[in-house]
Amino acid sequence: MITVRKANERGHANHGWLDSHHTFSFASYYDPAHMGFRKLRVINEDRVEAGRGFGKHPHRDMEIISYVIEGALEHGDSMGNNSTITPGEIQRMSAGTGVVHSEYNHSKEDEVHFLQIWIETERNGIPPSYEQKRFDDRIEPNELNLIAGREGGEGAITVHQDVNLYVAKMDADATTSYHVPQGRYAWIQMVRGNLTVNGVALGEGDGAAVSDVDNLEFSAGSDNEFLLFDLA
Repeated sequence: MITVRKANERGHANHGWLDSHHTFSFASYYDPAHMGFRKLRVINEDRVEAGRGFGKHPHRDMEIISYVIEGALEHGDSMGNNSTITPGEIQRMSAGTGVVHSEYNHSKEDEVHFLQIWIETERNGIPPSYEQKRFDDRIEPNELNLIAGREGGEGAITVHQDVNLYVAKMDADATTSYHVPQGRYAWIQMVRGNLTVNGVALGEGDGAAVSDVDNLEFSAGSDNEFLLFDLA
């Protein structure tokens, strides 16, 4: 079964400097039908004005991933990490026993557009940690490329949960496929462009929950980019 979460049905908050769409319940947006999927708890599509951002705030016991679509995101935290994340990179912060961080638009002129992803950690109380890797210099076009997982690896960050995260950048009319291991689930999140999955059409910003499906057949309706989460 493939259940589509349409982009225009997501929760929405516009704070002026921040325009955010919530795939799942988040902050003041609450929908009991959309509380997450498996261990995937948050997918926020955020656009932040130039020079603005999230001041210092705490987190704990959550895997927090940032995926920048356009612009540059400036990160700082109480572990002493200070970095800038750009398209083609992926960042993971394990909040663990507790961490304070901030996120700002690094540019004084252009907005930053990114996905903020939260995954429930496999166990509470782990030490906080940070990882950032560039992946765009190694991915194969029209294929699913691993960029995050429990085992990490070359070009992939480590996530403290039984999840594998893939990215695909497909050319118009290209096809690819993915075998969902028995007993597992998938979530597809469109970043840009159009895609058909097992005959189901997805557009920019759409998500899709996949249950009891063995094989996923992807056909690009345009140049596109999407994420696939393989989840226990």
